[in-house]
Amino acid sequence: MALTLSDVDKLARLSRLRLSETERNNMLAELNHVFDLVEKMQEVNTDGIEPMAHPHELALRLRDDSVTEKDEHYALQSCAPLVDKDMYLVPKVIE
Repeated sequence: MALTLSDVDKLARLSRLRLSETERNNMLAELNHVFDLVEKMQEVNTDGIEPMAHPHELALRLRDDSVTEKDEHYALQSCAPLVDKDMYLVPKVIE
């Protein structure tokens, strides 16, 4: 699939870009190059190849699930005007 200058003009208008004649020609060449690459990739036989989420085999580096901070919720709630059962109480806004 090859694009034409009218296709580039339409894309530029939809993208609200103002392109000079040189930019239009460069954009036409670049877009056609991208479409050529896509056509080449579609020619590759991928039968029996399982899709991957990532091209590299990665193992997640997980840290130990351990408590690193002390519980300070009582100190943090001490400045609140109203607290009940460890929850902040706020005035009703919507009736």
